[in-house]
Amino acid sequence: MIASDVMSRKVISIDPESTVLQAARLMLQHRISGLPVIDAAGKLVGVLSEGDFLRRRETRTERHRSRWLEFLMGPGKIATEYTHSHGNKVGEVMTTDVKTVDENAAIEDIVELMERYRIKRVPVMSGSILVGIITRSNLMHAMVSMARVAPDLIKSKDDAGIRDQLLAEMQKEQWAPVALTNVVVHDGIVELWGVLVDERQREALKVAAENIPGVKAVKDHMVWVEPMTGMALEAQGEAESRAQSEATAR
Repeated sequence: MIASDVMSRKVISIDPESTVLQAARLMLQHRISGLPVIDAAGKLVGVLSEGDFLRRRETRTERHRSRWLEFLMGPGKIATEYTHSHGNKVGEVMTTDVKTVDENAAIEDIVELMERYRIKRVPVMSGSILVGIITRSNLMHAMVSMARVAPDLIKSKDDAGIRDQLLAEMQKEQWAPVALTNVVVHDGIVELWGVLVDERQREALKVAAENIPGVKAVKDHMVWVEPMTGMALEAQGEAESRAQSEATAR
């Protein structure tokens, strides 16, 4: 999937000469959390988001620092914060360092960009023209759409097929204790036996098994060996089952 497959093509934008109050009303009216800012020449010059309204004089939430800290920060930084909290025009408040992607960009690259810069929306460009925008909601919609299609395309596997697919998945992952794990599958029930070097591997193995078509349940018999003491700890359910069996035997 690429950007053009999931982006919103109807983009609501604003110009830099509009007031901050107009921008806020527009965002509330359309229930959106950000606006691309387009100048008179049709060029993308910034983005205005909810975060730009956090420190505003209207709500008396401007930053207040000690004189000593302001001296260390320098007048430039303080002046920029003043402009951002007191500016009346969108162009004075917007974020100008805009991260954009091409309409043919892979979804994986877009997600990585959003994670790296901690942003919630990415403008999509065709050359210098804004053609769409991708938000986290767009990615959620794509996930749901793909999940609806998947069951129709994937058929259930037999026990041998389930085991082969799980082992193949484990071979691809660096975290998987392939050499220390034995997989047994019977009537669609996956049983995991072996040793873990990190307790967090337990849940990841379970998830890998549950994602395979045809799996009815996953039974965890893995033992975690604490590296410092060498103490072996069973899965919680396994330990409780063993204790119950011993109590019944008495």
